[in-house]
Amino acid sequence: MTPFPYALAPPPTARLGLVLLQADETLEQDLRRLLPPQAACFVSRVPSGLAVTPQTLAAMETRLAAAAALLPRGAPFDALAYACTSGSAAIGSARVAARLREGAEARATTDPIAALAAACRALGLNRLALLSPYIAPVSESLRRALAAESIETPVFGTFAEAEEARVARIDGPSIHAAARTLVRTAPEPLDALFLSCTNLRTLDLVAPLEAELGLPVLSSNLVLAWHLLTLASAPAAADVPGRLFAEAPPAVAPKAAE
Repeated sequence: MTPFPYALAPPPTARLGLVLLQADETLEQDLRRLLPPQAACFVSRVPSGLAVTPQTLAAMETRLAAAAALLPRGAPFDALAYACTSGSAAIGSARVAARLREGAEARATTDPIAALAAACRALGLNRLALLSPYIAPVSESLRRALAAESIETPVFGTFAEAEEARVARIDGPSIHAAARTLVRTAPEPLDALFLSCTNLRTLDLVAPLEAELGLPVLSSNLVLAWHLLTLASAPAAADVPGRLFAEAPPAVAPKAAE
């Protein structure tokens, strides 16, 4: 045997970790477009029920640490996220962070609720039109969680879907039409539109809806990617859609735990 010397490559610009729902088919595809190639993103998955209910969402808390523990342990993560909007609302951001840190070492943690709250603070928003795919009990839990972050949702719409696998199949024209109607029928002025759910295919709708409605359009995947990069003090990919990245660029935001 002949031993050879070797050199170590420099670390990535950002080391990011994600715990996704087993049923999520959308977020990984979106992150390939939102994260820069020099950022390393590692993904684990947490078992999730076929039906989306307050009970199945809350039950994920007991599995988060184990899912995070399956991520690579080569170095601490600059930012680590649980990627479920309604699950974060049901469990609570503080408890999500605690479970993630039980499983993996991270300098900062986030989730879609914490990320949305940070994005709203960065852009000075607090009155959102909310479009959710889920049944009423799940959607109302989300509204309560946003209210606790001082985010008002005076107009709210839903596709009233209870099956996670069907959420990923809701097509773009259906989402666009619902979002347009929701905003245009609002009785009072709004600050922005929020398209909730990491499994909802919304990324290609952000720029067209902003142009049509004249409002910032935020989505679960957009705010989560922005907050991960903000916490890691890393830039975004080129040509990211939406006013969030244009007006609150992550490269200039301070690194902080959320």
